[in-house]
Amino acid sequence: MERLDNLRPLILFLSGLFGAAGVALAAAASHGGDARLLGTASMMCLIHAPALVALYAGYRAVRTATLAALLIALGTLLFSGDLLARHFLGGGLFPMAAPTGGTTMILGWLVVAAGAFIRVGR
Repeated sequence: MERLDNLRPLILFLSGLFGAAGVALAAAASHGGDARLLGTASMMCLIHAPALVALYAGYRAVRTATLAALLIALGTLLFSGDLLARHFLGGGLFPMAAPTGGTTMILGWLVVAAGAFIRVGR
């Protein structure tokens, strides 16, 4: 897992992007955009942005934090990106992109849960 720790700055960067995108998408949804697609993408971004910050900050206490954060971030990108592509481009990213993203987010959260059983070396 230590090799993944070099990717920690990416986690914080994506968290900031997700937070900003979530607010912007909520605004777009409330000003005439497709509330179903944009609202759901906004919600996914806004839910996972603070989770990524927490995993970034708590990586020493949760040995699986970096891997979990990367999976959650990838899943959020795929899921929300697919919804945005449907809204703005008229079609998804690729077949099964949203379900793949959702499954990846779920896997990331399960990796967080697995961290409860991995001892942190001191």
